[in-house]
Amino acid sequence: MSERLSPGDTAPDFTLPDADGNSVSLAGHKGRKVIVYFYPAALTPGCTKQACDFTDNLDVLAGSGYDVIGISPDKPEKLAKFREKENLKVTLLSDPSKEVLESYGAFGEKMMYGKAVTGVIRSTIVVDEEGRVERAFYNVRATGHVAKIIKDLGI
Repeated sequence: MSERLSPGDTAPDFTLPDADGNSVSLAGHKGRKVIVYFYPAALTPGCTKQACDFTDNLDVLAGSGYDVIGISPDKPEKLAKFREKENLKVTLLSDPSKEVLESYGAFGEKMMYGKAVTGVIRSTIVVDEEGRVERAFYNVRATGHVAKIIKDLGI
């Protein structure tokens, strides 16, 4: 199981393709706060709800200095379909090798319908302007999570 991050840790840098195949890196956001969230699969009910919640609150988050990046193992083509179908405004990145998911502790054993399975652990990591972990939320719920983040961050 991959190691979970804690506040104060250096957030692992990454460069991944977005829905259009362009490379996006965490280092490219230095000087801004970044909410990096990890979700299991595009175009599924829970992940759609979560992505739409982030999109609906993007102006509030951006106004408080936060960029939002969603990462899943989906290929860029599927992310593009997801973005178009749901009118998403958040940056969606593809991590089919699951290396970034693992480096953030967002891939490993989890409980699903009472069974232990290996997969993406729905997680959100808030990274500060210097690239350090400000907050780390693991095993979050798709519904209501964005409102909780906004409340926890005092936005």
